[in-house]
Amino acid sequence: MGERCGWVGQDQIYIDYHDEEWGVPEWDGRALYEKLMLDGFQAGLSWITILKKRENFRAAFEGFVPARIAEWGEAEIERCLADPGIVRHRGKIEAAIGNARGWLEIEAREGFSNYLWGYVGGEPVQNRWASLAEVPAKTPVSEAISKDLKKQGFRFVGPTIVYAFMQAVGMVNDHVAGCPRHAECAALGQRPG
Repeated sequence: MGERCGWVGQDQIYIDYHDEEWGVPEWDGRALYEKLMLDGFQAGLSWITILKKRENFRAAFEGFVPARIAEWGEAEIERCLADPGIVRHRGKIEAAIGNARGWLEIEAREGFSNYLWGYVGGEPVQNRWASLAEVPAKTPVSEAISKDLKKQGFRFVGPTIVYAFMQAVGMVNDHVAGCPRHAECAALGQRPG
């Protein structure tokens, strides 16, 4: 059995995230919104910071249900700004609200999951990187998604954030080839139903 991807480290929360979630294809539109928002909140921070606060984020953001968040106003922003359990950044909180509104438009038009997965032909891209050093920070696809999301009013969705999101939700399988999760995630590549 090979070694885990080199970014994991020794913290159990990171090990569990790598072994159970990262790179597993996510098809649910609401869950995709949640993960994209959490990646946006990560900007400038380490992912482990977000992982450790994830349950607090889920509570503060009402389960990341876009229809709820799209209705938020100043009172909800102020409540989040006073919550020490999350990243208290007005711009990122406001972006989550605007992004929820954009999500609703895309969802009504074609389905948020269909929209995102359409960029990779409906199945995960199966990369076979030999080492972490080969894994890109962004790709032409993440740049295209970022540009399109921004046109639709999304914020905190730059190409590097979008690529980290694509890795997390299994749109690309970026477990290094020697990692045991590479083959396991590759086997999950078919969309259910």
